[in-house]
Amino acid sequence: MMLSVFKKKSCSYDVTIFQTPRFGEKKGYRAVYRTELNGSDHQDVLKRAFSLFNVFDTVPSDYDARFMATGDVILIDEGRKGKTYYKLLPAGWRKINRLIVQTT
Repeated sequence: MMLSVFKKKSCSYDVTIFQTPRFGEKKGYRAVYRTELNGSDHQDVLKRAFSLFNVFDTVPSDYDARFMATGDVILIDEGRKGKTYYKLLPAGWRKINRLIVQTT
C-alpha cells in the first residue's frame, strides 16, 4: 500500500512579538519586534519563532528585546484572512483573544 505524503506549501507570515516591560507581568504588552517568517501553518511559524528568538546565534541583529518566555504573545497577521494571537504558556502556545493583550 502506497501512501502519498503531501507537504503543505510554505508561505510567509507577518509576525509581531509582544512582551511586557518585565518578565512575569500581566499588563502593559508592547510590540517589540515585527518580521516575516516562513512556515507551513501557524504551529510551524510559532515553533520557528521560538527557536529563532531563543538562541543567541540566531537572534536578528536588530532585535532589542529579551528571549521569548512564558507569557509572551505572538500576533500572526494574514491580512484579509485575519489576525490570530497566541500566548506562550508552560504547556506551549495557546490561541487567545486579542483583549488579553492589554497595551498601556
